Amino acid sequence: MRTVSAWSGEVETVTVRRTESADAREISDLIAPATEAVFGRVNVIYLLEKANLAVTLTNEKNAVLAHAAFLDHPGTDLVDPAEWEPWLHRHFSTDKCTPLNTLFLHLFVAQPDFSLGSAKEIVRTVFSAITELHYIFLVIPNSACLEPALLEIFEPVKRLQDPESQCTAFVCHRHNFCPTLHIRRARVEDHDDLMLIVAEQTKVSCATYGPYFLAELIEAQDDDVHAAVCENEGTAVGFISVSGDVNVKLLNECFELGPFNGLCKTVESPEDTEDTSQQTPGEKVQYHCDTSQKLSATDQLNEAATPEPGQEAPNAFCIQLFFINKKYEMRSVDFLPYIFSLFPDRDFCVITVPKLTPEFPLLQAFLRVVPVSTSTLPQELYLYHRSGLLKSFEVRVAVSSDRPAIESLVKQLTLHESMLEDLDMFCQARQDTDRTALQAFVAQVLGQVVGIVIIRNEEDIDYIRAHYNIENFIYFSHHQREEHGQLCHFALNPVFQHYAKHFLKEALRLAHKSCLYYPVYPSYHSQKNASAHSLTSALSCMAPVRPRRQIVYPLEELGLNAPSQRITAEQTPYAINHINRKLTLEPKVTVNARIVVVGASDTGIAFLEVFAFCPHLRFNNLTLISTHGFSAYYTDENTRFLATSHSYDNKDHAQLSLRSWVNVIVGKMTGINRADKHVVVYGGRRVPYDHLILCTGTQYQVPCPTGADVSQPTTNGDVTAQPHQRYPGPLPSNLLTLNDTHDCLEAHRWLQENFVDLEGNAVVYGNSLDVYTCVETLLRLGISGSRVHVVHLPDDPGVTCFSSPVVAKAVSEALGRNGVHVYSNCVLAQMNDGQDPEPLTSVSFTTDRAPLRLQCSVFINFSRKGVDYDAFKSINDACLVFDGRLVIDTAFHTNDPTIRAAGPLTKFARRYHADRWSHADFCSKEVGAELAAVMLPLFDPTLEPEEGTPSDLDNLIPVYSHAKIEGGRLPGGYSYLHAVKPALNPPCNLYWLPRSSQGREVVTGTAMTGDYFHLYLNQYGLVESITCLSLKPLPASNYLCLYGKHELLLNRLCGRFEEGLIRDLYSYFNEPWCLAIYHDRFADFEEEVRQIMESAKVQGDDDLLSMSEIIQKMVEDPVGSEDPYVHLQNVFEKSDGLTHLKKGVLNYLKYNRYHLPMYAQPETM
Repeated sequence: MRTVSAWSGEVETVTVRRTESADAREISDLIAPATEAVFGRVNVIYLLEKANLAVTLTNEKNAVLAHAAFLDHPGTDLVDPAEWEPWLHRHFSTDKCTPLNTLFLHLFVAQPDFSLGSAKEIVRTVFSAITELHYIFLVIPNSACLEPALLEIFEPVKRLQDPESQCTAFVCHRHNFCPTLHIRRARVEDHDDLMLIVAEQTKVSCATYGPYFLAELIEAQDDDVHAAVCENEGTAVGFISVSGDVNVKLLNECFELGPFNGLCKTVESPEDTEDTSQQTPGEKVQYHCDTSQKLSATDQLNEAATPEPGQEAPNAFCIQLFFINKKYEMRSVDFLPYIFSLFPDRDFCVITVPKLTPEFPLLQAFLRVVPVSTSTLPQELYLYHRSGLLKSFEVRVAVSSDRPAIESLVKQLTLHESMLEDLDMFCQARQDTDRTALQAFVAQVLGQVVGIVIIRNEEDIDYIRAHYNIENFIYFSHHQREEHGQLCHFALNPVFQHYAKHFLKEALRLAHKSCLYYPVYPSYHSQKNASAHSLTSALSCMAPVRPRRQIVYPLEELGLNAPSQRITAEQTPYAINHINRKLTLEPKVTVNARIVVVGASDTGIAFLEVFAFCPHLRFNNLTLISTHGFSAYYTDENTRFLATSHSYDNKDHAQLSLRSWVNVIVGKMTGINRADKHVVVYGGRRVPYDHLILCTGTQYQVPCPTGADVSQPTTNGDVTAQPHQRYPGPLPSNLLTLNDTHDCLEAHRWLQENFVDLEGNAVVYGNSLDVYTCVETLLRLGISGSRVHVVHLPDDPGVTCFSSPVVAKAVSEALGRNGVHVYSNCVLAQMNDGQDPEPLTSVSFTTDRAPLRLQCSVFINFSRKGVDYDAFKSINDACLVFDGRLVIDTAFHTNDPTIRAAGPLTKFARRYHADRWSHADFCSKEVGAELAAVMLPLFDPTLEPEEGTPSDLDNLIPVYSHAKIEGGRLPGGYSYLHAVKPALNPPCNLYWLPRSSQGREVVTGTAMTGDYFHLYLNQYGLVESITCLSLKPLPASNYLCLYGKHELLLNRLCGRFEEGLIRDLYSYFNEPWCLAIYHDRFADFEEEVRQIMESAKVQGDDDLLSMSEIIQKMVEDPVGSEDPYVHLQNVFEKSDGLTHLKKGVLNYLKYNRYHLPMYAQPETM
């Protein structure tokens, strides 16, 4: 904690942090007339949107003491932001200031008593946070007078010409507040000062290395080993030890160092040295395209091979030991010029750090090197090139003469031709083929082009705003349409990667943009758009933006009241990454911990989604191990053999683009080595982990025939059922077990080639909903129903995969109409009568009566779900507790603290006495998100880990609230949707249960006519179950929004239904009034309403009472015969909450009018 002093001597403990939009009101209250005289009239929210850096000082009560906003240009009323540098140099003596080392103060306010202390603390913090910053300028009108606090820290700048200029410039220098540290050779006399830092920060054991290991390290300096310290006022406050002895061979084996010539250089003859002496520093470093660590290594340049001994010499030195007092850690980069001077013949400085080490400030200037895919080294490699010391990094508009240099820079990129085409169009016409404005900028160092960025105007900003949560990052109304740009191409020499954000910041300034968007298209889209991954080096600087759930509009019914076509038009789905002016100076927290997720289930994908979409965190080592990688894309509706959970579909995967952030290993887990902390994948590959997440779920298992003799009158009662027995024999090629999209695509291909146009029967075996969706797909493929045989296993009496007997009956009759044969209570007895099962030509079953034998050309298996055998063996051999399922506690821990698990694979430990509950009873997507929320505090410094769960709560299993959802296409052409509250006995057969204890039902239509809609409301009027069976496609995302809503919110649903006003729930929920409920931000609006209700105050007998206090009073003292709801309504209408509630409703509709234009706005009434 820091302190500031008031003029009176009062001391306040303060926190310096980035400004939040919630601070705007307090900041506005601090603006005085004298402030406006200096900075002009200020719209605080607008300024915060456009500021590159905004800092707020708060006290212990979180009250704002002071605020300052900094931009990368002077006020726009003085000079064009793109032209400020020559303007400033022309009018003032500012030769050394550049866009890299300069910011401008656009607002400073403070509580009067603390203005000086606050100003000093803010300036000190800003200089400390931005290592390249050396000057803060303040340009004000001549008529304005600076307040004393600013006069104390700013000094006037000498004017060169135009003495009658209307403005005056002041400057604040780094050296007065956060000076560059002095670096010198380490001496033994520094030992005591340094050991104080070692004892405080490191875990170096004196018992292991001896009490004087640091002194010995300092004394051991020679021509190849050096040690240096940084000092402040004569005291050593940091230490670094460097060595020229680098194991280049090992580094090349473990890391992708080809782009850096393998950290070696050829020993040149004197003649060669003379010829190359004129090269620009960094010119020999080859450019590579992937510095975001997530694309395939084949996208990188691999011209340089590992150097052979005797031919090349090392071109790198390494940092052996480094530490620094935390007070000065932001100045760690001050060591770099000194240590490079110690090795004048080497161009690279490298450092390796353990994976779990948080990225300290020194590493933020280094480039992380991509590990090779098979590396198991538990270290991260960072490097820094000598050319990175150069501060002459300039950004300017590209010109035609830059083309050869740019072509040389990007020639190894996959899409360099597309980049050069766009550059040519910019140089020739300043626009692309669609007549959209283009802008191109290059970065140069010492006259050499080292980077290029190409921007086009973002013409689809309405679509982006409507389909992506960009308003999590910006206030959209404060950005003009022309200020939004699309980042088409970005390339930067990797030795200058630490300038990537500055490059983007300059591009924004020069292009007069405030926001940039980068779309990533799915891999199946056209190559030009899909692999715009020439931008991968900038992707790590940007923030991924979550997609928004869209309303399915009844466009014909809405007519002119429908949203704009710019919003509703169908486009190829893509992921959006975003950067704005505020984010250009906001560093991300880098996490190098190896987080390995096994299984691309809904649970695993939800976990990865949460981690990948943390805008302030960058996870470098997120890895997914999956049999088929991420879910494949359905290219044909006739490949949808499986039911859906409505968690993720093709569009969701495209809009998330997790491939951009997650390393994918296609393979199957076959072992877990807990001692060495690695997972073994099929083929023997080892995948090391620091945190292992098991989300393999359950899969349909190949049924094992009982071997019963069906030539005899054998029944199920004569057979000992062993449903969990593993099938040991060879798998027939025409036995298809479908578990995921990849299996469905393969099944579709096999059926087209081997079954559809031929003779023979298809046997579909199982009891689940997938059986019926599979049969419907077979019928859609043109297969006659008479060739399809559905065989059901024995099940508990009255249990069905459908939500109600009405649906079950309708589907059964549809099967009959299509001629599909259905058999019940069958147990597989033999394949091919016990002979060689390849190929499978017949299957035999025992039943409750006579045995059943069927000829079959294909056997589609949905018999029983269980844990995959390889997953079970891996878990069991690793000695993880397995009790029918993998045992976990309420925090997802297994008996190994580094291994967590979630989803249907798991069960709760027996100590919870909740054997009937497991994650399989809940929404898998919600479970995965909760797992991520539990783990995030381990990596996110803004979140504090829970100190411990109270002992009484530790014995309770978590409660999840989202609906359990399933749906799909059923025989008869039905579209089916069912969502139900998680329960041990979900309300399936509600018709047979007493209404008094089970709430009530609202039902319209019939299953036979294809317009069946069933809602179940609990005793409190909340929707707990939704069942739809329709001959028309269902807007499932709309209907799922009804879950958990009160019937009064649904336009007095029960009252209208009882009055006979609702004949068809499909039409009812298609009416315009309901569309606001389907909006993705309606839940936020509900929370706002709840807060308004809770904060409403009503005058009581003695003082003001809140609504909760009034309700408590009603419970203790009933109001007599008056209906409690009517009484509460009357009370609320007398409170101040009603006005706020009406205002909140209107603001919600106004703010979201682009989605909800069908609602009348106050200004149109």
